[in-house]
Amino acid sequence: MSITRRDFLNGVAISIVAGMAPINFLTAAEKGSQLAHETLEYYPPALTGMRGSHEGSYEYAHHVSRDGKSYDYKNAPLLDEVYDLVVVGAGISGLAAAYHYQQQLGQDAKILLLDNHDDFGGHARRNEFTTPEGLLIGYGGSESLQSPRSIFSKQVLDFMRTLAIDIDELEDCFNVNFYPNLGLGRGVFFDAKTFGVNKVVAGDPGNNVADEIPKDRINGRPIAEFINDFPFNDKDKADLLALFEEEVDYLAGMSTDEKTDWLDTHSYAQFLREKVGLSEHVMLYFQRSTDDFMAVGIDATCCSDARMCALPGFEGMNLPDMDDEMLAELDDPYTFHFPDGNAGLTRLMVRKLIPAVAPGTTMQDVVLAKFDYSQLDKPEHNVRLRLSSTGLHAQNITLEDGSAAVDVAYINQQQVHRVRAKQTVMAGYNMMIPYMVPEVSEAQKEALLQNVKAPLVYSNVVIRNWQAFMKLGVHDIYCPAAPYCMVKLDFPVNMGGYEHPDSPDKPVVLHMVYVPNLAGSALPAREQSRKGRSMLLGMSFAEHEKMIREQLQDMLGGSGFNHAEDILGITVNRWSHGYSYSVNTLFDDEDEAEEIIATARQPIGNITIANSDSDWSPYAHSAIEQGIRAVDELIAMQAGGVK
Repeated sequence: MSITRRDFLNGVAISIVAGMAPINFLTAAEKGSQLAHETLEYYPPALTGMRGSHEGSYEYAHHVSRDGKSYDYKNAPLLDEVYDLVVVGAGISGLAAAYHYQQQLGQDAKILLLDNHDDFGGHARRNEFTTPEGLLIGYGGSESLQSPRSIFSKQVLDFMRTLAIDIDELEDCFNVNFYPNLGLGRGVFFDAKTFGVNKVVAGDPGNNVADEIPKDRINGRPIAEFINDFPFNDKDKADLLALFEEEVDYLAGMSTDEKTDWLDTHSYAQFLREKVGLSEHVMLYFQRSTDDFMAVGIDATCCSDARMCALPGFEGMNLPDMDDEMLAELDDPYTFHFPDGNAGLTRLMVRKLIPAVAPGTTMQDVVLAKFDYSQLDKPEHNVRLRLSSTGLHAQNITLEDGSAAVDVAYINQQQVHRVRAKQTVMAGYNMMIPYMVPEVSEAQKEALLQNVKAPLVYSNVVIRNWQAFMKLGVHDIYCPAAPYCMVKLDFPVNMGGYEHPDSPDKPVVLHMVYVPNLAGSALPAREQSRKGRSMLLGMSFAEHEKMIREQLQDMLGGSGFNHAEDILGITVNRWSHGYSYSVNTLFDDEDEAEEIIATARQPIGNITIANSDSDWSPYAHSAIEQGIRAVDELIAMQAGGVK
């Protein structure tokens, strides 16, 4: 049977050979990605096509939670494997739980990690491409460490030090002046479908929330000059310029407390429409400005969060200072980034847990370390990591000798298995726990179901060169109405022997962000996430590829880009359950939310709950903290006391 180009792109390794046209990649299929070292072994980071929540990773969970299907857990074969700890979910939090457990109870502790994906790391996903110029590494999920000096607890910082992560050294690997030194700045893409013309306007003078570029190196134009190039009429341009330049108290007559309450309970879209008086056309400019950070548009983002996202309109309102954590997220440099994002963090943890998987001991040498996936699930290792194994059931049991244990059932290759452990950490999607743990109370079940994760897509596209970006004068493009809200050249990180492309004539990874929400609907965030997830799971890789190619051609075609020749590879990291839900004051009462969080993560016998979901906080440090907490609860139970 012949293999079509579509079959090839949709999920097999890609090796981009010098002189080979993209349409002829089929001849390289047998080689796969070489990762800068020769290998024909099972190696998920080299797979392209549809990744993230790939086909085969979520169907069994849907059978149980959505379709009400039941499996015969009680009579499933009990494997001849007894563990001290089983961790369901091998993302950042699950790996942190396993590693912390090993640190506390010693190297002899028997630990099994189960994960439904074909790779470890959860949302911290590594993507690789081999090009004529060598290896390119991208991040397919959890991006960077957010403000580690400001908001990481001592516990998390100490944890990271045991992994040989040096925050100062990590920051030094990020060349913040690389793009500024080339004269590149940020731009905005106005698409013809929405704005009547395909146009990239360069020279955005503003700062981003969690900005990696120093404020004095933005390469922005004067705001009036920048806005004057927008495809708006004169009145719309004048109104938009006034919003940026004039310090107006749009809530005049209100007390400070009344202003704060109004900003917490009204969306930024309402603010722009009702208080500033912008036209609907101009408001489209802001619609997706919060997608990347909040996973919802301005119609579902409160004004207080919009202020934290550095959006304009609040300077003249005499508001209280933002709290320290909000200021840190806004102002701290966003430069704590491994070449593969937080997959670098998970690789360090896996190597600590299973040393045979890869050589090395430092955060530098892990970048190019060859990971041997065949070592992940070996019976001779005290820690085993079992991929493509969807956890479906966990139940406290009492053994014949009166001791307590937990039976965990999972499905692998269409076969249900059971394993037994003294204790268990549920570190996967928390909203699945009510369907997996029958002992959950109704109150806890309801609390767990409140964490409706936001869907999102991180696509990595390898292009032959980035001369089009040089001609446009941009390294980062915001797209207010096109499907992908953000398109940017990959972060310039040189680390552990890996070198970011140093010339616009070389291939580079484009990172693209797509959040399938219902833009402008003003529906509650949870409802937008549910509907967006349904829409996302209904999209094929072919549809994603078409969307990517059309948007890039519309954006870059006028600068010499030709998608048919210049796109060398596409990896779509689809996260149907992406960011953890976090408190949204448009729809949540903050005090009630804290009670819900506390109820949701209560231990259930010898089963505890981790994942960033259990803190309603979609950050790597939160995932680590929750993994540590879940293990500390187990240790306290084991000791017969309360820690």
